[in-house]
Order: sequence, then C-alpha cells, then structure tokens
Amino acid sequence: MTPLETEIMNVLWDHGTLSVAEVKQRLGKRKLAYTTIQTMLNILVRKGHAKRTLVERSYRYRAATSRRKAAGDTLRDLVRRMFGGSAEALVLNLIDSKQLTPETLRRLQKLAAKAKEREK
Repeated sequence: MTPLETEIMNVLWDHGTLSVAEVKQRLGKRKLAYTTIQTMLNILVRKGHAKRTLVERSYRYRAATSRRKAAGDTLRDLVRRMFGGSAEALVLNLIDSKQLTPETLRRLQKLAAKAKEREK
C-alpha cells in the first residue's frame, strides 16, 4: 500500500465502517479533497483491502483485511525487495542503524529461545 492508502486504512481499522466524509474528517490535518479520498477508497476496494456497501445513496467503507495481515504482507514485500528475501539482513540493518536497542535485542533473544523450545 502507498503511504496515503495506509493512512486511510488506519482510519478504517481504528473507526470501523465510515462514509467518505467521515474518513475525510478523521484524516484531520490532511487537506485532501473529498474526491481524492473517494478515489483512494475505491482503489483500496479494487486491491481487496477495503469493502464498500451502498447505504441509501452513498457508500460506506470498511477494512477487508486486518492490520496484522496488511503489516505482514508489507513486511514480506519489503524483505523480498530490499533485502533479497533475507529476514536476517533486515534485522542486521535494524541493528546497524541503531533502531533496535540492546534491551529490545535481549527480548528478541528470549523470544527466539522460547520458540526454539516449543519446536522440540
């Protein structure tokens, strides 16, 4: 998803089923035209990320995929495109760029150890 699509999906995930006007209102500071938001919502519907239902004379939109699934799909795509499919390369980059603190690394090591125990 593009950054704007993600922003709109966050509104749908956080607030449920909404009209275009309600999405526009919840986007807050963003000064986007009603038609821009409507177009983006229709793109999200075409991509399968959102669904729409006709209520009286206007559509109401809701998320069709969970935030967790969308995050997983995005992360898999990022790992494939930027790191040649290597999750290890991603983690090493996070360490090199100091985005993972030593405390976070310790927690990850504990989680990895627990996962390894469960495999036995």
